[in-house]
Amino acid sequence: MGALRRLGVLDAATLTAALDDPDWRVRRRAAELAADDATVDLVPTLADHEALVVEMAAFACGERERADGPVVDALIDLARAADDPLAREAAVAALGAIGDQRALPTIIDACADKPAIRRRAVLALAPFIDDPSAQTALRSALDDRDWQVRQAAEDLERASADER
Repeated sequence: MGALRRLGVLDAATLTAALDDPDWRVRRRAAELAADDATVDLVPTLADHEALVVEMAAFACGERERADGPVVDALIDLARAADDPLAREAAVAALGAIGDQRALPTIIDACADKPAIRRRAVLALAPFIDDPSAQTALRSALDDRDWQVRQAAEDLERASADER
């Protein structure tokens, strides 16, 4: 698929077919390449049985120019309910990149998850920094027990103060 992409002949039909491949590595690569093709539906891939495929599909959703309602809804569900922490982390990061207001409560809830997810969630607050609930979550993260979460919160707070 990488060679097809370099040749400029990788199309949505090929990517869609690869997302159903029995080999998880093929599905993961297809999800990665689908980041550049918004016509490829990644919502079913967000429910793949292989966590590394789900993580890449979530990443790809966050890399796209825009996301529609079903994508945001699927990412919210994933961030809230995925068993795999890597999948939750990728979903939270994608939600922050997308910046849809419906995702804010999920991102705030993720600020209480495992440390890596909390770090991503704090950074995902950036598009919502003017929202009072995001500001409350950011202030709380400044006192987090994980130094990297605190650092992320300090960095975001500093960046948002510089923009004002």
